[in-house]
Amino acid sequence: MKLAVYPGSFDPFTNGHLEVVETAAKLFDKVVVAILVNPDKRPLFSTDERLSLIAAATHHIQNVTVDHFEGLLVDYVRKVGARVIVRGLREPADYENEVKLAHMNRSLEPSAITVFLPTHPGLSYVSSSLVKQVASYGGNVEPYVPTVIAKALRQKYQKPE
Repeated sequence: MKLAVYPGSFDPFTNGHLEVVETAAKLFDKVVVAILVNPDKRPLFSTDERLSLIAAATHHIQNVTVDHFEGLLVDYVRKVGARVIVRGLREPADYENEVKLAHMNRSLEPSAITVFLPTHPGLSYVSSSLVKQVASYGGNVEPYVPTVIAKALRQKYQKPE
């Protein structure tokens, strides 16, 4: 069975992320969306919230599960028995950094191969940071994130009366 891991912070999970998951699910028998828990960062959504939201956003894809990990990605990849790491590319500038990460991961775990999947050009400018910024000012984020995520963002940024 070909198992792929799609890692990221996913704070929040965007339509670009969803597109990468949908594409990966067509290529691999099973895809694990793996949320990186970074104790040095203060995410908008807790790990449990992200697990629940991403599971809801990907519920229509039969061969996708959602999990979380701390530490090195290659340790997680070994733990779950995967050999493929999926990374999404939004724009050419992403490639340079992603290749460095892929080389380091391959150096640490020679059996782990990184596969790059480009997002749809119409989503290439959408980032989690931009989505949070727009949502924080009450802007409409529906075109950029799954509906369940848009609702959660509205609740997070709800202004007290």
